[in-house]
Amino acid sequence: MKAISYRAYGGPEVLEFGELPDPKVGPDAVLIKVKAAAVNPVDWKAQAGYLDSVLTPVFPVVPGWDVSGVVVQPGVDASEFQVGDEVIGYVREDFLSRGTFAEYVAAPVRTLARKPANLSFEQAAGLPLAGLTAYQALVKALKVTRGDTVLVHAAAGGVGSMAVQIAVHLGARVIGTASERNHDYLRGLGAEPVVYGDGLADRVRALAPEGVDAALDLAGGEALTVSPALLKDGGRLASIADPSVLGLGGRYVFVRPDAADLTALTELAESGALTVEVARTFPLEKTAEAQRLNAEGHTRGKIVVTVD
Repeated sequence: MKAISYRAYGGPEVLEFGELPDPKVGPDAVLIKVKAAAVNPVDWKAQAGYLDSVLTPVFPVVPGWDVSGVVVQPGVDASEFQVGDEVIGYVREDFLSRGTFAEYVAAPVRTLARKPANLSFEQAAGLPLAGLTAYQALVKALKVTRGDTVLVHAAAGGVGSMAVQIAVHLGARVIGTASERNHDYLRGLGAEPVVYGDGLADRVRALAPEGVDAALDLAGGEALTVSPALLKDGGRLASIADPSVLGLGGRYVFVRPDAADLTALTELAESGALTVEVARTFPLEKTAEAQRLNAEGHTRGKIVVTVD
């Protein structure tokens, strides 16, 4: 199969496009013909070696954890899916090797769910990692319920835009930080936007004088350190960006594959409560360019690699 891979840690320059053996399909996995795979910051961070202490690389590594595609071969004990099923997945295993920037990926069924029928393959590829991160942070870590006021830092980004939509669906009032050019976008998602940077705390207090019930940090740094003072008594704090949130009495969230949660996202998408904005698409052989653009951190919406 054609695939993107790397044989040593590094930046986009270590990525190679070429032939690799087709993946073997385990008993509880399915072989997916990849239609699209989204680029996420964790892809290039893992590739740079930042996750070496927790994930062993088996070189050559095919990067990528997000996927949308079509099942072409179920494993012998993978009755959940049949040939021809359209699926999405957050295909993270406990090591780095068999990623999604390839023509085919063998994915454990625990990482998969049915593709939302109303999303394109490109949109669907952007849903799993960002959507699961937002869903698990809001529903499981912060336990957001109807009537809560929720502060989402970096609300216009890939995870942030999902978090806004999910929190609104849960019945929460959402205040979202973003640059001013993204404020109309956030209003369209149902959030009340505020500019981040100096004076952020005062701007949030002007909207929520009694404090917020929950704060979700997606940026780290000042966004995290200012958050505890903006919480009501008993308010909840979580971060996906900085483990030091634990020292502030909050929860650190590292997204995990979960078929039930992914199915919930599919249902939200099909109900119209959740959509995915695709900023740019690149062909598989241009993955390095897609990765460079993602690392710049200025794109609103998902960057997606398509596989012909």
